[in-house]
Amino acid sequence: MAEILANSLSFHVHRLPAADAPGEAGATAVFLHGLVVDNLSSFYATLAVPAARDGHDIVLYDLRGHGRTERPPTGYDTATAVQDLTALLGALGLDTRPVTLIGNSYGGTIALRTALARPDLVAGLILIEAPLSGPWIENMLDTLSVAALDLEGSKVPKELASLGARKAARLTATADELLNRTSLIDDIAAGRVFTAEDFARLRCPVLAVCGEHSELVPGAEELARHAPDCTVRVLPGLGHDVLQGGTDELRRVVLDRLAAAARRQPDAVTV
Repeated sequence: MAEILANSLSFHVHRLPAADAPGEAGATAVFLHGLVVDNLSSFYATLAVPAARDGHDIVLYDLRGHGRTERPPTGYDTATAVQDLTALLGALGLDTRPVTLIGNSYGGTIALRTALARPDLVAGLILIEAPLSGPWIENMLDTLSVAALDLEGSKVPKELASLGARKAARLTATADELLNRTSLIDDIAAGRVFTAEDFARLRCPVLAVCGEHSELVPGAEELARHAPDCTVRVLPGLGHDVLQGGTDELRRVVLDRLAAAARRQPDAVTV
């Protein structure tokens, strides 16, 4: 693990080098997690380690304000998140060859915005339960606003810590800080929703994975109707819990897509 300075912020980064594997070189994949109580650890055992063992170079990082990354009071809009990611790729020396971005939930939104803003840096997208439509984002904002009110002045983090539940206490305290001490909710509320024209501008292959009972399936289907190269995979019996509830099937899908990305990856380019 390392602390990497990018876009004037200290990011907590974990890099898993590709295991020695016979045959062609693997892909480089960067994982982006979801909001508030999520961090890079949600990918570690589920997808990241298996992908590294399969011969791919893996980068995990805590988003701005999350996990062990620095938590400034502002800058939680997707445009800044794209700047954070592109600066981080540069700091890691990964801006000479396009990478595959794998985003879960809101991390998928950031991944897609990055592909639109910097298509030269993105070889492919794997979007896991990514919010792509306005109604779902509005519901998420309502949920975050209610959670912020519940946490404001709450003694829950201290009570959890006193009971020995240190991880839960840390996550709850982080959620309180993000929701009540930063501009996160306002920044997300001010964001622009994706349009059919946005989807049509995508120039890399996209895989959208959703749970059968997820409210996000219509957004993924809309993406597939307009993006030049998009496949939707719906996992039966699941909702928004694809990463944890459908790990085995998701892992197979992701490893297959990374193997395909490795086969078509271009030579390094000069930036």
